[in-house]
Amino acid sequence: MYLYKATCSDIPNPKQKGGPKQADRGPGGQAVHGGMVCKQGLVGARMYTPVMLWGGFRANTQLEVKKLEEFLNVHAVSLHDTVRNQTGMVYRNLGKSGLRVSCLGLGTWVTFGGQITDEVAEQLMTIAYESGVNLFDTAEVYAAGKAEVILGNIIKKKGWRRSSLVITTKLYWGGKAETERGLSRKHIIEGLKGSLQRMQLEYVDVVFANRPDNNTPMEEIVRAMTFVINQGMSMYWGTSRWTAMEIMEAYSVARQFNLIPPVCEQAEYHLFQREKVEVQLPELYHKIGVGAMTWSPLACGIITGKYQNGIPETSRASMKSYQWLKEKIVSEDGRKQQAKLKELGHIAEKLGCTLPQLAVAWCLRNEGVSSVLLGTSNPEQLTENLGAIQVTTHTIHTLTHYTHSHTHTHTFSAFPVSSENDVSCGLGH
Repeated sequence: MYLYKATCSDIPNPKQKGGPKQADRGPGGQAVHGGMVCKQGLVGARMYTPVMLWGGFRANTQLEVKKLEEFLNVHAVSLHDTVRNQTGMVYRNLGKSGLRVSCLGLGTWVTFGGQITDEVAEQLMTIAYESGVNLFDTAEVYAAGKAEVILGNIIKKKGWRRSSLVITTKLYWGGKAETERGLSRKHIIEGLKGSLQRMQLEYVDVVFANRPDNNTPMEEIVRAMTFVINQGMSMYWGTSRWTAMEIMEAYSVARQFNLIPPVCEQAEYHLFQREKVEVQLPELYHKIGVGAMTWSPLACGIITGKYQNGIPETSRASMKSYQWLKEKIVSEDGRKQQAKLKELGHIAEKLGCTLPQLAVAWCLRNEGVSSVLLGTSNPEQLTENLGAIQVTTHTIHTLTHYTHSHTHTHTFSAFPVSSENDVSCGLGH
C-alpha cells in the first residue's frame, strides 16, 4: 500500500539535547525545526511541530463533490440525503487508509459497566449515532469485558446497520491467567474471538494492541494481526500507547514479510499533553500513513473546570480506583493547570462557547487527528461536547490569533505556535 520503506533511524528524537545547531537558525536567529521557524517564548522552550505539517493531502474538494453529484444524479440519489448533510458531522480518513470515521467518537472507558447505568449508556450511544457519530471504541479490559457486552447489546437492540458503524476494541489484558494477557498470537486470536462474542459481532473494524508487549517478538504480533484480518475478524489493526520506534518496527516487519501494517495509533491528546501527537506522529503519518485517534480531550475531566474548588463526590476523581487522578489534581502541577484553566475560561466566554467545547475544538483543529474520542457520563455532557464541531468552524481562527498574540505575555504552554500558513482548522476532510 505504501512504497516507502523507512527505518527506525528516520524518526527524529523529539528531545534533542543542547538545542539546534548554529546552522539550524533562521535569519532572525530563531530556531528552525523541521523546515519551520519556531517562535520563542513558550514555557520550557519546547518546539512543537506546526499543525499544518500534518496536512498537504487534501483533494480538490469542490471538484470531487461535483463529480460525486453527477454520479449520484444518474442513480436518482442526492447528497442531501446523506448522514453527513443531515447531521453536520465531519468525517476524516483513519490515517491514510480509506476508512472514514467521524471526527468525534464515543469511548466507553470508565463509563460503560462502571460509572453509568446501561440505560444511560443507551442514551449516550443513541445521541451520538443520531448526531452522525459512527465510531465507538471499547476494550476487553474495560469493566472486565462488561463494557463490550453493553456496547453489543445496545447495537443489537437499536438495530443499527453494521455497515454504518465503526467499532474498535483493544487487546492486551483479558483475564487473570498468564495466557489471557499480552500480545502473543494465542491471546490476540483468542482475545479477539472473546471480544466478538461479548459484542455479538462478526467482526470489528479496527483491533488495537492496547500497549506494547516486550515479551512477544514483533514479528509474532504483526503476523497475528494480519491473520485476524485475513480471517475476517477485523478490517484493520492499530496500536495504542506505542512509541514511534515501536510503530516503525511493526511497519518494517510488515513490509519485510509482506504482512499488514498498523494504520492508527491511539494516543492521549489535550491542552496539557501534546508532544507525541504534535512531534512524533506527524512523521509517521507522512512516511508510513499511521494516523492518530486521540482520547481524553478533557484530561479526565480536569479541563472542564469542575475540580477548581475541590473534588466533587460524583466525579471520576472521587472513585476509589482513580486515586491517581485525585493525586494528580491536587499536586503542584495540577494547581498550575487550574490557574491556566481560569484564563482559558475567559477565552471560551469571549468566543461564545464552553471550556469543554473549546478544549475539544482545540484537538480537532489538528489535521492529523482522525478522530477525538469523547468519554461522557450523561447526555448533557455529550451534547455539549458534540457542539465543538460548530466551535471549530466559527471560532478557531480567533483562538489561533489570540494565542499567537499572547504567547509572549501569558503562560500558554498548552497552545501551539501557529505559522503564517496555519489557516485551516482541518474540518474540510
